[in-house]
Amino acid sequence: MSEFDKSSADRARISGTPRLSDRIRPALAGLRPQRAGVVYALILLVAVLVITTAAKGQPAYLSSVNVSNILSQAAPDAILAVFMTVVLISGNFDLSIASVAALAAALALKTIDSIGTVPAVILALAVGAAVGTINAVLVQKVGVNAFIVTLGSMTAIRGVVLIALGGESVTAQSRSLVALDSTIFRVPVPVALLIGVLLLVLALLRLRQITDTTSPPVDGYFLALIAAAVISLVVPIAAPAMLTQPLPVWLMLWVTVGVSAALRFLVPGRNLYAVGSNAEAARLSGIKVDRYKMVPFVLTGLASAGVGLLYAGRFNSVDPNGLTGTELTVIAAAILGGTSLFGGAGYVGKSVLGTVVLFTLSNGFNVLNLGSNYQYVVQGAVLIAASAVYTIAARSRRRADTPTDAGSAQPSAMPGDKRAETLSPAASGS
Repeated sequence: MSEFDKSSADRARISGTPRLSDRIRPALAGLRPQRAGVVYALILLVAVLVITTAAKGQPAYLSSVNVSNILSQAAPDAILAVFMTVVLISGNFDLSIASVAALAAALALKTIDSIGTVPAVILALAVGAAVGTINAVLVQKVGVNAFIVTLGSMTAIRGVVLIALGGESVTAQSRSLVALDSTIFRVPVPVALLIGVLLLVLALLRLRQITDTTSPPVDGYFLALIAAAVISLVVPIAAPAMLTQPLPVWLMLWVTVGVSAALRFLVPGRNLYAVGSNAEAARLSGIKVDRYKMVPFVLTGLASAGVGLLYAGRFNSVDPNGLTGTELTVIAAAILGGTSLFGGAGYVGKSVLGTVVLFTLSNGFNVLNLGSNYQYVVQGAVLIAASAVYTIAARSRRRADTPTDAGSAQPSAMPGDKRAETLSPAASGS
């Protein structure tokens, strides 16, 4: 190190001003395994499948057709995972999503021929919102445990579907719902490249903001922008066919970006983290806790009905057992993404990646002609391993953050949550 560098470092140390590397370090904290574990899991899984399929002489695993197939299959569950994450952040969870989706699909298909497409769609969405409202009232106003309420509504609604369908599948003559699943949209290459450039500019602006801040917070926003920019710039050049996707895939992307932006940049989103982290502290800060506990249930019911319509459009038919088990897949995806089951922590983008991991596993087993029994074993092992990683990381972080003075000890947050910056309206920007 030169004398100039030494003197600069000494001045920075004496003045208390952090060096540039210390300011950039929080922007790279999102690369830690406890924060980006689901990303590493997806990369590792894809690498194993690529090598295995190549060794067996099978077609390239990352072909545009196969990747599009995975995204198309994962899109409905990923949309549900987004809203499940919102419910989990609020400190609750919802087991009724699959039953609500099946009920919406059954209602739409049974009524579309008689009342028309638009009224049938509105009816299905209204029923989903109504179920969400009932769940919210029972949990927040009556005070019944969310597990009991949503487990009961899951069972009761599934019974309603069985009664409505008479135990048989229903198929509509009208094929207007099929357009929801079969409509193809293509993003022009110049538009995709322009989006990539804009994302790159936003990432550089975020990096400048971090380096200009004396004590920058640990944040994965910069890395997320970089990743999105790279994808937007590479895909149009390397695999332009990937820019052509069915409507559910684009809905998944729009919902993920929209909800992520709302949670990060809007005051209600920050307040939601505060409510899920410590409802009493949020109430004392002037946040309307009941509203933030109830609205996620309504939104999840509405989203579940929308996914039911996508399901009905994919097959133009539904049977009484349709979508059974989807709620467990969605919760597993949220857990893989690092969402806390105790509220106050979670990122919808990571939950979507968790969904993609699960469907990549399923797709890989099909490509390799392995039985479904092995698939369930591996999926369960992956879920347990992910939970263990996040739990151990949280425990290590709590130990590291515990002050030596026991009288001043404060509870630490889970990896990736915003408890420390969202417990008061001032911190949340309100």
